[in-house]
Amino acid sequence: MFNVSEKLPRRVRLIVLVVFFLSANLVLADDGPMAQLRPTLSKLTSVLSDPGLKGDSHKIERRAKIMNSIKVGFDFREMSKRILGSTWRDISEAEREEFITQMTKLLENAYIGKLETYSGQTIGYVSERVKGDRAQVSTLIEDEGLKIPVHYIMTRNGAKWMVYDINIEGVSLVRNYNQQFRSILRTEDFGGLMKVLREKNDSFLNGQG
Repeated sequence: MFNVSEKLPRRVRLIVLVVFFLSANLVLADDGPMAQLRPTLSKLTSVLSDPGLKGDSHKIERRAKIMNSIKVGFDFREMSKRILGSTWRDISEAEREEFITQMTKLLENAYIGKLETYSGQTIGYVSERVKGDRAQVSTLIEDEGLKIPVHYIMTRNGAKWMVYDINIEGVSLVRNYNQQFRSILRTEDFGGLMKVLREKNDSFLNGQG
């Protein structure tokens, strides 16, 4: 059974909820990956901290602002392509777009709700490594006295750097979903996988996710 994030260790899942979209106090060269990501993350933390957007009555507006913020710095197409793996090559462009839509919605449903409890967590800068059109920005988050390494994996399209994966203590978000979807695709075709994704997103809407 498809299980969103339960396969991740509990402590890692908690950290994902913070580091998937949050960071602070990171100073690099103006054209570096993290320097480009920083405004996106700063805008996100402003939304999460805005008292005028708190509460269930502002949920729709708050979620829309959150997603608008992160879509600037996160490449959900590249993320979806890597999550789906070799099946990506076998489907049409229309099917790819539908998968991206449902995958983005799943990430919103599975993680954004938890981010809305944001209480000012920060991440310390460790290092930045660039090789061609790929980069890894390493950070360190302190959680209840534990210092946990978190790596943002990024790709460059022209002059723009975008996040397509996050690795926490050796656990890759992309790899985790890829393994779950490969398990489904052993017994189902792509249409079956999409059915599972839609049903999972519907379960969130019904308060069952």
